[in-house]
Amino acid sequence: MKTGLYNKVLTYDFKKLFARKGYAFFTKGAYNLNIIGVRASGKKVTNTFNDYLVLIYNTNQDDNLRKVFSITTDPGRTMMINPINPQGTAILVPGQYRAGWKLGYHKNYQALVQNKTVKVYRDKNKNEIYDLDPKTIQQGQFGINIHKAGNFSKFIDNWSAGCQVFQSSNEFSRFMGYVKKQIAAGLGDKFTYTLVNEEDLV
Repeated sequence: MKTGLYNKVLTYDFKKLFARKGYAFFTKGAYNLNIIGVRASGKKVTNTFNDYLVLIYNTNQDDNLRKVFSITTDPGRTMMINPINPQGTAILVPGQYRAGWKLGYHKNYQALVQNKTVKVYRDKNKNEIYDLDPKTIQQGQFGINIHKAGNFSKFIDNWSAGCQVFQSSNEFSRFMGYVKKQIAAGLGDKFTYTLVNEEDLV
């Protein structure tokens, strides 16, 4: 089911938002990808894929093309109740991570894998509220990958312990097609990911 947030990200001017935040927005070259995660408002664990990944890019024929995919930017209920890290479950901190991911393998398939350090909140009180406490922020290599869930997963459950995860394997395959187009265009195999909150879209 498409939400009001979905309708907003279809047309929202992310270039202006990035300028306001001092983030890079890529416009030079075909398939120079802007990969943007939008985290839905609310701190209660819904355990559903209610966030979006927005892909904005140019081709040699058209400018400002856009694709929108259903994802989660939050860990699932299973990992919130049963953290696999004694310091708490990782929740990616919003921000722009330049060249933060590269083409690699998540388990046994190609995905975007963490390439540089990122910031995460650590939530260890084993409840269904995302705490997002700045005092818990850690920076490092945590295996925060961009990958897929099942064929079409209804619930996040243990698909994410901090990773950015596609709900649909078909949509993930489409996304990876664009990833490979950037590489084929000679723009490298490193990718910038920018995570923003729904509240930023004003």
